Parts: sequence; structure tokens; C-alpha cells
Amino acid sequence: MAKDPLVIAAEIILALQTIVSRNVDPNVPAVISCTELHTDGIRNAIPTHVEIKGDTRSFAPEVQMLLEERMRTISEAICAMHGATCQFSYTHEFAPTVNWQQCVDVAVTAAINVVGAEKVDGNVAQMMISEDFGAFLQKIPGCFIFLGNGDSSDAQGNTPLHNACYDFNDEILLTGAEYFAEVVRARLPQE
Repeated sequence: MAKDPLVIAAEIILALQTIVSRNVDPNVPAVISCTELHTDGIRNAIPTHVEIKGDTRSFAPEVQMLLEERMRTISEAICAMHGATCQFSYTHEFAPTVNWQQCVDVAVTAAINVVGAEKVDGNVAQMMISEDFGAFLQKIPGCFIFLGNGDSSDAQGNTPLHNACYDFNDEILLTGAEYFAEVVRARLPQE
């Protein structure tokens, strides 16, 4: 009889999906995503090990700690239940991306000046993005913005960012340059 790490990994992945729904207040944003599964196996043999990779997101440090603790406990317990072992590694690579309100105000005004108020949404709800820019925002005032570059007449048909089929719309470059020039102009001392 063999310990099948692929079956164990599948059980772990499914169990991890219950952490947010059973441990985190539904009004507090939190995400666990398993996005990679690798084995050393071949089609006709049970692998000797499996590697699961993914990402977690939360705005609250205490929730981030809870996610890590529960993921570790579940992974180790499921492996032990099957007579297997695991090496659990959790890295803290990305800080939450939280804008500074005074920078949001400048960004919204600059965007309105460039493209018009009808094309600017200055009151976007929090999003669970994973972005290294969050580390900068912990130390320096700033604002993470979205500059839309899809076909606004068919928003549902647009390919999202971080998709293998995404094709950058070069026509947005001028608008982006105008926007950043407007931000710089607004932030320079006025005489």
C-alpha cells in the first residue's frame, strides 16, 4: 500500500477552502487561493511528493496570522491522518495595498482633469489585490490607481489583467502620460 501525496494534497486544498468561511468574520475581507499543484510523478506512477502553492490576502494583520495558523494546522493534521508528513512554508511577501486619502483626492482630481468626471470612479470599494506597491504605501504616502484600457462598450468581454490572453492596449499610453503629468503639476508648489 502506498501513501498517495496527490490525494492528500487534494484533501488539503479542499479543507483550506473552509478556513475563511468558518474562521473569519464574513464582514472582514480574506482570501485563500491555491493556484499551483506540482508533483514529481509521471502518468502511470504515484508521486513521492507534492507541492501546493498559492496566495492569501487580507487587510488585517490578525486575520493574516489566523490564515497562516489554520493553514499550517490543517495541512499538518491531514498529512498526519494519512501517515504522511509535510513541510509548511508561509511567506509574508506582500503588505495590504491601502491608499492614503489625501493622495486619492489628488489622483481623482487629476483623472477628472484628463478624461472627465464621467470616466472616473473615485469611490472604489476595497479590493483583494496582491501588489508589492503595498509595502511602499506603508512608508510613503501614495495611491494605487487603475487606468482602464479595455473596450468600455464591451466591459464583460474584456480580458482581465494577469490573464494569459491579455493584450495591452497601446492607445492608453498617452492618457496615462497625461494623467501622471497632471498629478505632478498638482503636487508641485504653486507660485
